[in-house]
Amino acid sequence: MGNEYNGMAIGVFELDSECACFVALDAAAKAASVKIQSVERNRLKSGACVKMRGSIADVKAAMDVALATAAPISKVYAHTIIAAPSEGTEVAAAMTINK
Repeated sequence: MGNEYNGMAIGVFELDSECACFVALDAAAKAASVKIQSVERNRLKSGACVKMRGSIADVKAAMDVALATAAPISKVYAHTIIAAPSEGTEVAAAMTINK
């Protein structure tokens, strides 16, 4: 696992539409200084999950914009922000990318 995200908060949201995920992540990335870590397609549903990283303030601002952008066009299945991920959480987050 690379160290490029060490010390960064994690913001995760899952929507019922992969297309809506891209619309929401684009708005999030324009609203705050976050890095999009991954977009993971849900094989059982038509949706996807987005992981973004940055300072807690930037991730919160980006998440607020992403959810507001997604609300009229998609169902939000879940969303959360982890302010200070533990090493174990970092390992688990990295393991899910491209799965």
